[in-house]
Amino acid sequence: MKDDFIFGLRPVLEAIEAGKTIDKIFVQNALQGEIYAELKAILAKNKIRPNYVPVEKLNRFTRKNHQGVVAFISDVPFHRVEDIVPELFEQGKTPFILILDRLTDVRNFGAICRTAECVGIDAVVIPEKGGAPVNSDAIKTSAGAMYNIKICKEPNLAHVVDFLQQSGISVFSATEKAQKLIYDVNFTEPCAIVMGNEETGISKEVLHHSDEKIKLPIEGKTQSLNVSVACGAILYEAMRQKLVKI
Repeated sequence: MKDDFIFGLRPVLEAIEAGKTIDKIFVQNALQGEIYAELKAILAKNKIRPNYVPVEKLNRFTRKNHQGVVAFISDVPFHRVEDIVPELFEQGKTPFILILDRLTDVRNFGAICRTAECVGIDAVVIPEKGGAPVNSDAIKTSAGAMYNIKICKEPNLAHVVDFLQQSGISVFSATEKAQKLIYDVNFTEPCAIVMGNEETGISKEVLHHSDEKIKLPIEGKTQSLNVSVACGAILYEAMRQKLVKI
């Protein structure tokens, strides 16, 4: 983790000015000062939203003089869905998007990105807050696949769903409460698949906005699969449908 974060007002400011990708930034509550005002301005300019936290949380990251600021750096650049989707249509592609709603486990995240890249996912969408960090552990678990797939960090996933639908992309949410199996929906048209948090699943807001709720068949006594395994099964069913159509 030490390679993934920097701390201190001036180092963080200079990292942003140098074009480093900020995964997450934590700022001490009620921080003041001239340099912080400068940092706050550049955060706003770059549309980076800080997490305001008590000093105790920052002290858990490092015991050194963090000056009230800790930033986690990612080697992977972030994109915006609103930029990617028009490009896909212009290129004559059928958009294939994966949305991860507050997935927290770094290894699940990395493994899913690896599978997503293998099946040709055009972009993986994650929330700005509440999701797994895009750090060296995630990249390592993805076997480097994160370098070859576009990662989109978005402030509101429900708004992303709305945008995709307005763009002609169907949104399928994977949930155990669904009636339809993954084999009963059409993945060959422009589509997005939503996978939820390991404990609580997909948020109610995102579920409400989705076009369809889908699930995998479960025949055994264990009522759920690891999210990475479930995601792989769904993505490969989508890929199978696309190959059959070809």
